[in-house]
Order: sequence, then structure tokens, then C-alpha cells
Amino acid sequence: MTVAKICHVTTVDLSVRFLLLNQLRYLRERGMRIHVACSDGKWLPEVEAEGIAAHRIEMKRSIAPASDLSALLSLYRLFRRERFDAVHLHTPKASLLGAVAAKLAGVSRIVYTIHGFYIREGMARFQREFYLFWERVIASCADVALSQNRSDVNTAKQEGLYRNKEILFLGNGIDVGRFSPSDRLREDRGAIRDSLGLPRECRVVGIVARLVREKGLHELMDAVKMLSGDFPDIRLLAIGPRDESKTDALSPRAAMDHGVADRVVFTGMRLDLPELYSAMDVFALPSYREGFPRTLMEASSMGLPVVASDIRGCREAVDDGRTGILVPAGDATKLAEGIGRILGDPALTKSMGDAGRLKALADFDERSVFGTVYETYRSLGIVAG
Repeated sequence: MTVAKICHVTTVDLSVRFLLLNQLRYLRERGMRIHVACSDGKWLPEVEAEGIAAHRIEMKRSIAPASDLSALLSLYRLFRRERFDAVHLHTPKASLLGAVAAKLAGVSRIVYTIHGFYIREGMARFQREFYLFWERVIASCADVALSQNRSDVNTAKQEGLYRNKEILFLGNGIDVGRFSPSDRLREDRGAIRDSLGLPRECRVVGIVARLVREKGLHELMDAVKMLSGDFPDIRLLAIGPRDESKTDALSPRAAMDHGVADRVVFTGMRLDLPELYSAMDVFALPSYREGFPRTLMEASSMGLPVVASDIRGCREAVDDGRTGILVPAGDATKLAEGIGRILGDPALTKSMGDAGRLKALADFDERSVFGTVYETYRSLGIVAG
């Protein structure tokens, strides 16, 4: 029997390592020959160590015509040379370039995972039309689309993007065994806070995100400042790398501008996320745009109450009033009210945390997502069934 050879395409190596690697392992363990194509980076050797072939093709997250054309040609040559049975697209820029390259190269099956449309509420009309055109190009090439959130399924149908093709709800998931509020982590909480320079008895609001404006970090720092009167010991634990490739990148210096430099700990990129979540009292994600955020799933799975923007993606990750609180995006005052409500009510903190863990076990187990991907391959004839 022929072994299916599949290439997953994403813009940067970070996405392969932290968004896709468990899924790629799952598929490889079921007999597929898995390749990835993305920009070179420090995480690729770890991916290759898993028996996954990596093709280094420079792609930029931002629009860069000369670089994008070069990446398109490189992807086309790769697909022609390797003769993949299928190409599976991830992340916006890689999906656009990969879709066109795969179609031109004659790849027989193209699968597209929608990690979140760029289209969002309140976007200027010309921007919306631009990104709709972007999605129409991908839709014209893809055989099937798998959306991580239901809102994008509805948007795609309303805009007629997949009239004669299938678009399915995929969902998103995490390793609920790894992200678990264990006795060991509860016992180590004080030592973990010590290692971060946080007082053991302070109130800790946490966020895990790239350091960009789009993640709502400015509003979060303003909210922390507003709350400092009622909670003099409040601290913000910001975990995530700087992203200089983005025009809205910010640096830790931003905490000085917001008057909270003495209340914020920036850790940079970290891999020990369960330990870091265990140091928090409440998790916040006041983003402007999300697909289906993993960090909200991770925080809930760790038994943390969450406060997030009332936007697509976050609405599916948070049961408002039960596992957390949804607030208007861009509203620092409402964000502060939501965080303060949780910090000021230990019973609410516990009930939301407990409900979040139960929701994670029921809805966020990544194995269900992997199974849907495999069944999609089977339905397309990529793998025998």
C-alpha cells in the first residue's frame, strides 16, 4: 500500500513547534510521511528530531511583494519536486502562498486549516474587502477547509467562499494531561513565584502572548494600574516573545509608559508554561483578533478563571459568567472591572477555575481535533480507510 506523503505549510517555525507538532506526531504515527515547509528558525531541529522532514522557505508575516514572490516560486518548486499527495495549509500568509503554489504545481489535494480570518468586527471596509479577496483566492484552490471556530464557518458561508466545497468546524485543542493543576504545582507555587521575582502573597494577573498591540497589552497594563488602588499587591506576569516582524510590536519599555514598570514581569519566551500558569490567580487575554486561542484553553485546563475580549474565538473558549468573563475589546475600564471582580471574590475564583477545568476536559482535548483531521484525509482519499 502506498504511504501518503503530506506537506504542512506555515509561515514560521514557531507555529510548527507549538501549534502543530503534536498533530504531526499523531499523523506520522499512523503511517504518513510528514513534511513541513516554513521559514528557517531555531525550532526546526526539534521538529526534524521527530522524524519530520523540514523544508526551509523564507516567508514573512507582513506583506512584502518581492519576498512573497520568491516564497511562492520556492514553494512551487518544492511541490513539483516532492510530488506530495496533499498539501495542508496553516496560518494566513503561508496559506495564501501555499494555496497558489500547490494549485499551480498540480498537487491533487489541498487542505486548509483556518486558524482565524483576518476579518474582524469594526474593520474598515477596504481592509475587509482586501482580506476577503485573500480568502477567496485560498478557497478557490483548497478542496476542503477546516475552521477552528464556528464564527469563521458562518462568515465563509455568508460570503459564499465555499459554495461548491466543504467547510467543516474543526475546533482546537491542547494536551489536557500536560496542562493540569497537579498537587506538585500547587506545592511549588511559592518557589515558582520566587524564581520570577514575584511576592508569594501578591495577586498575579497573567497573559501568554506575543508582545504586540493586537493582543491588548496596552489595555491590560492600564487595567493593572486602575486596579492597583483596590489591590496594592497586584502584579502582571507577561509571558511571550517580542515580535519585531510586526508593525505593532512593543517592548517591555511600554510598562514605563503606562506607569506600571514596578508591577510587570516580562519573562520572554518560556517552555515551562504549566509551572507559569500555576503562579497566576487569573488569566487575561484582551486581544483584538483571535482564531481559537490556545492560551485560553491552557489557562482553563489549569483551573484558572479567565477574562478575555468578547470577540470571535474567545467566545468559544470562554463560557461567560461560568468559566470566565468576556469584556469589550479595547476597553481597559471593563477589563479592569472583570479582573477585579474575580480577584475580589475567592469563591468566584474557585468556581470559575473548576468549571474551566471541566470544560477543557470536555471540549479542548486535542485528540478529538487530530481525529477530525485524519478523517478528512480519509474522506479525500489521501489515506486509505
